Amino acid sequence: MSSNPLPSQHSTVVSQATIWKVILASALGTMIEWYDFYIFGSLAAVIATNFYQQGNETAALLETFATFGAGFAARPFGALVFGRIGDIVGRKYAFLVTLLIMGGATTVIGLLPTYASIGILAPIILVIIRIIQGLALGGEYGGAAVYVAEHVPDDKRGFYTSFIQITATLGLFVSLIVILIVRGSMSKEAFDSWGWRIPFLLSIVLVGVSVYIRSKMSESPLFTKLKHAGKTSKAPLKDSFGNRRNWKVILTVLFGAAAGQAVIWYTAQFYVNSWLKTQAKVPANTVDTIVAIALLLGMPFFVVMGALSDKWGRKTVMMAGNLIGAIAIYPAFMALKWAAGPITPAVLDQAGKVITPAVASNPNTVLLTLIIFGLVLCVCMVYGPIAAFLVESFPAKIRYTSVSLPYHVGNGYFGGWLPFIATAVVSSTGNIYAGLWFPIGIALLTFVVGMVLLKETKDNSLHDEASDNPMAPEMDVIAQS
Repeated sequence: MSSNPLPSQHSTVVSQATIWKVILASALGTMIEWYDFYIFGSLAAVIATNFYQQGNETAALLETFATFGAGFAARPFGALVFGRIGDIVGRKYAFLVTLLIMGGATTVIGLLPTYASIGILAPIILVIIRIIQGLALGGEYGGAAVYVAEHVPDDKRGFYTSFIQITATLGLFVSLIVILIVRGSMSKEAFDSWGWRIPFLLSIVLVGVSVYIRSKMSESPLFTKLKHAGKTSKAPLKDSFGNRRNWKVILTVLFGAAAGQAVIWYTAQFYVNSWLKTQAKVPANTVDTIVAIALLLGMPFFVVMGALSDKWGRKTVMMAGNLIGAIAIYPAFMALKWAAGPITPAVLDQAGKVITPAVASNPNTVLLTLIIFGLVLCVCMVYGPIAAFLVESFPAKIRYTSVSLPYHVGNGYFGGWLPFIATAVVSSTGNIYAGLWFPIGIALLTFVVGMVLLKETKDNSLHDEASDNPMAPEMDVIAQS
């Protein structure tokens, strides 16, 4: 009879107090990065008037959404750059650097001269800054998710990593609250002229606090043990993308999980904000308040869904969210239009210039909030468990690199370009609901691919990888036929 003990989690799982410190440090920094990234989108209409040539409101908004999308397009490249650093040097170092880059870039936007001051250079510099922000965010999320996951017990990974999942919605929520406070403290003219810069400049303070907290944290114990044992990858890009099997896993994760999660997230929390303002003509302050309340009500359910995925499985919860989201999006937006109420037409002067813009005359704010809250619950289902799922899908030596790529391709391309694609489709067809077919189609595709190809991962042990047990299970995310 063998006397070799079974591998123990206790060598790489830390105390409860340390776990919560890790979650706080990781979540705070990640929330600030999301805040930095999303104030741009939350202020899209104001940015359009300040950084692009005026004359065509729709064209300026599309240009702003394209600039917004440029940041998302850069995210996969950031995932490769910082994922490699995270798998070679360490998780903590990589996402400390990304936080500094993001904070610096956001502050520069707050100081950037407008189109009226420097002409075409303004949007060019703005696009470059957005690309830098995208690179930073591409390295942040994967690091935070992996860092937390490698500290916590296997059987509660969905619960603990779901606190990282809250940060994206929390970052959007904080950006809306800051904008509402700043906008409410001054006239519309002052806000549109210079007040919009304040939310960007505030970033430097938030980043300073987070950098201080993160600098006090230790490296992931699992990564540290693997590094001391010489089991980390010396070439994570080659190890991640140089073999056919890992590519199969990455593509399956992308189309069977990340793509659908991305379009539901951006439809329910971001596109809905712009759509209510531009298509339903609900006043901006009203929309921002409604969305902020819906997000606040929905945030606890990220943790609920993460915890349920520990019990029911990641695949079950995520696939249910994709299917429900795909079915619910179109009728939800029709209900939003009905709840927004009739539109009072714009008042024009004799030259055809708008004196008073068109506006929803009597929006039902309670009903609007409840509808968006319902959509946010779908977001919680697809997003709450996905950090745990991604981490469980790849081995530790290439985890940072491999986790980051499908997540940021899904969110960077399918999600980040959704506002531009949907707005362009609406503009070209004249149908205010036509843009919704893009997220509906992608969510259904993810449901089908996920149901057929994804294997449940909740029983994959991260901590067995750090043991000397030769029978430690290999990570596997693809269902065997």
